[in-house]
Amino acid sequence: MTTSSAEEFHSTALTLDEKIALLDGSDFWHTESLPRLGIPSITLTDGPHGLRKQPEGGDHLGIGDSVPATCFPTAAALACSWDVDLLGRVGAALGRECRAEGVSVLLGPGVNMKRTPLCGRNFEYFAEDPLLAGHLAAALVEGVQAQGVGTSLKHFAVNNQETERMSISAEVDERTLREIYLTAFEHVVTTARPWTVMSSYNRINGVYASENRWLLTDLLRGEWGFDGLVVSDWGAVSSRDDALRAGLDLEMPTSGGLGGAVVRNAYEAGTVSEDEIDLAVQRLLRLVERTRPALREGGEYDSGEHHALAREAAAGSAVLLKNDDGILPLQGDSTVAVLGELARAPRYQGAGSSQVVPTRLDDALSALRAALPGEVPFAPGYSVDSGSSDGIAEAVEVAARADVAVLFLGLPPDAESEGFDRDHLDLPAEQLELLHAVAEVQERIVVVLAGGSVVTVDPWQQHAKALLHGWLPGQAGGAALADVLTGAVTPSGKLAETIPVRYADTPAFGNFPGEFDAVRYGEGPLIGYRWYDARGLDVSYPFGHGLSYTSFEYRDLDVRILDDGPEPSVRVEFTVANTGGRAGSEVAQLYVGDPVSAAQRPEQELKAFRKVALEPGASQRVSLELGSRAFAYWHTSMGRWVVEGGEFVLHAGASSRDIRLRTTIELTGETVRGVPTPGSELGTWLDHPVLGPRLLSALGGGGMMGELVSDPQLIKLVRAIPAERMTRFPGVPVTAEMLHEWSAEARSSPA
Repeated sequence: MTTSSAEEFHSTALTLDEKIALLDGSDFWHTESLPRLGIPSITLTDGPHGLRKQPEGGDHLGIGDSVPATCFPTAAALACSWDVDLLGRVGAALGRECRAEGVSVLLGPGVNMKRTPLCGRNFEYFAEDPLLAGHLAAALVEGVQAQGVGTSLKHFAVNNQETERMSISAEVDERTLREIYLTAFEHVVTTARPWTVMSSYNRINGVYASENRWLLTDLLRGEWGFDGLVVSDWGAVSSRDDALRAGLDLEMPTSGGLGGAVVRNAYEAGTVSEDEIDLAVQRLLRLVERTRPALREGGEYDSGEHHALAREAAAGSAVLLKNDDGILPLQGDSTVAVLGELARAPRYQGAGSSQVVPTRLDDALSALRAALPGEVPFAPGYSVDSGSSDGIAEAVEVAARADVAVLFLGLPPDAESEGFDRDHLDLPAEQLELLHAVAEVQERIVVVLAGGSVVTVDPWQQHAKALLHGWLPGQAGGAALADVLTGAVTPSGKLAETIPVRYADTPAFGNFPGEFDAVRYGEGPLIGYRWYDARGLDVSYPFGHGLSYTSFEYRDLDVRILDDGPEPSVRVEFTVANTGGRAGSEVAQLYVGDPVSAAQRPEQELKAFRKVALEPGASQRVSLELGSRAFAYWHTSMGRWVVEGGEFVLHAGASSRDIRLRTTIELTGETVRGVPTPGSELGTWLDHPVLGPRLLSALGGGGMMGELVSDPQLIKLVRAIPAERMTRFPGVPVTAEMLHEWSAEARSSPA
């Protein structure tokens, strides 16, 4: 059956009850089959950084009991690679493993924004910036789907916390939605075309995402052209008939027939039509047909090759935050002591539905002992499980005898997970106790961090000469970290999220996790580095930061305006040169600012990036093209993206606060002004270049309002009066009908 015939097949061959049954899962991980018509059941299973397929006969969730699969670095780590090609190769590997296991849809990637570093599921998300998250996720989706396996872009939308995640209402304005929380989804949907999108648990401005027609139909399908299937997050459906009308096609897991009964009753009551049911079935059958070739052909994969790719990805994602006195890479003639239980028992992935059973597992201690000459002494120093610090004395003794102490610290598994948010940003007290004790006897300390999100590093980082963040680096992370520490790999990772000085500085502080079943997004579009820049706050390490064992120079900036029309296009070119003695890779970042605007805009926003690999002494010309969206913001009253004419600032550099090249350009854009409505303030009317003179002329005939608006001092008293309310005043020659008519004329032909 071809895809087109499958889309028509259901309308004639399926009974109503069969159609309704197809819109409910058959169990926890499979869709319903219909053998009499040759419609197979397909398997959907968790990702996104590894396959978590439950073995036949296992429990429902199967956490910790899944078939062995390659555990790649989590999204929080992969994002720090800023490497689109790498994400595509990881995606292809995930797709091959799905094919080998007969999985049709991998549930991921997740592109929710890191609104707060306390979100317990941040390890599963990419970044605090939507452009970076969107481009990396799109590459992953394309890699998976090129293998004939579908993806499920999640969690759509505004799922930025675990606290009350199944009921909380995210109260967020449309501009913030469009510019921050929907942008990554939009990019992936419009460029990579995921086969499915997963609706989130939460409510958005009071409406459950799974029942939000504006979200699932008007926006996703109407504006973005999505042609795939919308599946619920597991257990996210509250009202099955409302969800169906909104555009949610498949409820997972099975509702045991309860959802189907609701749909059938709604059909009989006339509140759900058969056309609506048919449309959802059509989308399900389209998904089934898309997955048939891969299921039929099957596949296999080389676990050794995938482990090597996981090692490459982990090394490319590690971020060297500081490296005082060039203490790294470790020198072969130095005695190196390894401290910290996490070196021996690595924390390599997050907890919850994404938990993978790895095909093998590397630890940093074994890898360092294999890579370094001579003895590498070790002391655990603390217990990850119990939080005990009984081993500090032994660790201090070991550190005192070494030339360098490499100290592995990080968040324990019970500190962050799906299902709950973190309480604070601090490392465990026993680990900091160990660091302080070691610092008493050893000046040359390297700290290696593990965790799915940021931790505060001030003031304790003063005790460390070097600080390397490995995130949750997957099953090959131990060997990858050894590669970076010993110089076998030159670090090239850059932060995908800001490391703040303290939690109180973070954007959502005071508006997280909410109260009375709602959370207010009071910071608006100023999340992440946008917030810290706008408030002029110091940070421990800025977005985009990451050091190397070599050095890079930026020069010869050239900017060309390719199109200065309504949808401008700009090409930015500059040279990046490796001025050091090692081969290395640099992530060149391009930020755009709009210093004078009718709307409050961030100081700068990431609009393009490129990772370039350079041999010592080599250089490369980097060319980045910016389309109209790079200069636009969402104008709520106009209901569209607008590019406001004027000056724009272009920043090229190594991080959001390490800008190497600067210039400004002028774009014609458009004159952006809101069209006042009858309910708008009188001052808004008077400031409008067309309606202002018109209103003044109409009021000039006399009366109290005529006198007020003609006096430059008295007019300040009346500017705040709603124009429609003014029409009720005695002697005012302007009616509410006139205001409505003028406003409509201006809206249809804005000045």
